[in-house]
Amino acid sequence: MVGQSATPVGVQTSISDLGTPLAATTFVVLDLETTGTSATKARVTEVGAVRVRGGEVLGEFTALVDPGVLIPAAITLLTGITQSMVATAPPMEEVLPEVLAFLDAEPDTVLVAHNAPFDTGFLKAACERHGVDWPGYPVVDTLRLARALLPRGETRNHRLATLAAFFGVPVTPNHRALDDARATVGVLHGLIERLGPMGVSSLEELRAVNKPPSRAQQAKRHLAEGLPDGPGVYVFTDARGASLYVGKSNNLRRRVRSYFTAAESRQRIREMAAVVEGVTPIECPTELEASVRELRIIAERKPPYNRRSRNPERASWVKLTTDAYPRLSVVRAVKDDGAPHIGPYASARDAEQAKEALLHVFPLRQCTHTFSARKRIDPCVLAQLGRCGAPCDGTETHDAYTVHADAARTAMTGDPAAVVTAHTGRIAELAAALRYEEAATLRDRLTAFLRGARRAQRLSAIAAVPHLVASRRSALGWETCVVRHGRLAASAVLRPGTDPAAFLASLVATAEYVPAGSGPSPRALPAETELVLDWLTDPATRLVDIDGDWTCPLRSAEAHTEMTHWAHGRASAQ
Repeated sequence: MVGQSATPVGVQTSISDLGTPLAATTFVVLDLETTGTSATKARVTEVGAVRVRGGEVLGEFTALVDPGVLIPAAITLLTGITQSMVATAPPMEEVLPEVLAFLDAEPDTVLVAHNAPFDTGFLKAACERHGVDWPGYPVVDTLRLARALLPRGETRNHRLATLAAFFGVPVTPNHRALDDARATVGVLHGLIERLGPMGVSSLEELRAVNKPPSRAQQAKRHLAEGLPDGPGVYVFTDARGASLYVGKSNNLRRRVRSYFTAAESRQRIREMAAVVEGVTPIECPTELEASVRELRIIAERKPPYNRRSRNPERASWVKLTTDAYPRLSVVRAVKDDGAPHIGPYASARDAEQAKEALLHVFPLRQCTHTFSARKRIDPCVLAQLGRCGAPCDGTETHDAYTVHADAARTAMTGDPAAVVTAHTGRIAELAAALRYEEAATLRDRLTAFLRGARRAQRLSAIAAVPHLVASRRSALGWETCVVRHGRLAASAVLRPGTDPAAFLASLVATAEYVPAGSGPSPRALPAETELVLDWLTDPATRLVDIDGDWTCPLRSAEAHTEMTHWAHGRASAQ
């Protein structure tokens, strides 16, 4: 168990918990008329917008715009907007601030349009041309919603005029911006009413709709009834009680309900709805504890419908062995033998790349022989290539070999400068010679090494701390966690009016006992310790008490984080 339990009341939910009620959401429904279909070549001729909330119209905006170019005859025929009508209209650089001001008049505005990529594309292009940052509003596309909810047999097509007639909207679209925006308001309300019986009642659910819920999903909607509104972990189970899927949330009831609405579009989860028979809630006093419990349960039960975190034992580490002549090895587990490790890596391939980065700098043996003074071993080709000093036949003395091994140990557990300098220098040489593929290979090896070294160094630092207490303010009070050797040992919320001294004494006394261990993450899953680290290093977290020292090497791999992020970005773009 992870510490004390408490029953949170009225927890502030996050976006991930699908909690913004549609009735409280401010929508600005927008329509643009333009000189063509290309946002880069065509220009806006008219803007119309309607602000609505809870079904009530709060305001309207309309303006003709001088596009600065001739309006094609076909566009005039379609919209009725002529060149003379826009001759005295203001240009877009004057209208754009007014449009954005209308959008920003209410906090947390949601932009709505029919075929939204068209309208937002023109607005973004206008912002870019006139040096204005696009605010990045949340967007709802009524065309996409209609395609998801109304099959072709029910409506002829999904054009705005067709949908307006289908929903009985009093305004007929006529390719003028304000009237089309008004018609889109009616279509939006019709679609929202259509989604009500499907369980969609929040903005986040609305934006996630891809198609109606299956019959199996609708039939299982009752499973969310009676679940708590606070943070915790939920476990979907089948008729035999076996775990099917595990997740976490700040609001258990609301999150579980979303699985049985049109907002849930993942095919495997829709398939799961056919076999799920129950939901087990596990309430947690803090969000961190919920995240940790989720990881532990997934790793333990390996539910078939979870894709991530199911097999932490498959992670790979790079280890410098404890032999008399140490060598680098990719291993699955960290043993209590005092050997340095870097990682963990999600794949053996990444671990091999990190290993190659070390071997590029340090001439360590790669053979698996056990050396003996009585048995001579002939040197391999690596010795002939100068990549190994051949301690196997005595060419390199034990003392000389130990120098290389100690340098590799330092690079793994402390200062990686030797590896960084060697690789960046060689990468520069290869790039200058236009040998970009070879340079990219070295870059990837260096990045893999630095990531693994950084992870291991951060994990080792917190794993060495026997006891730590930290707090962070939340809507309910102070979330307080006890961490021992990198493992979450307890968590609870210090509420207003509670005696802090008594609260801390009780929390510490009932926290899980966690013994010391060896290695970067001996008493917890590495992913758990990293969750704890992220929570501890957040600027809002306050350190309350600590036994021992929590330190990292002065010139650690952490100093090269920017390099690894840059390399990762370049690699992802290729």
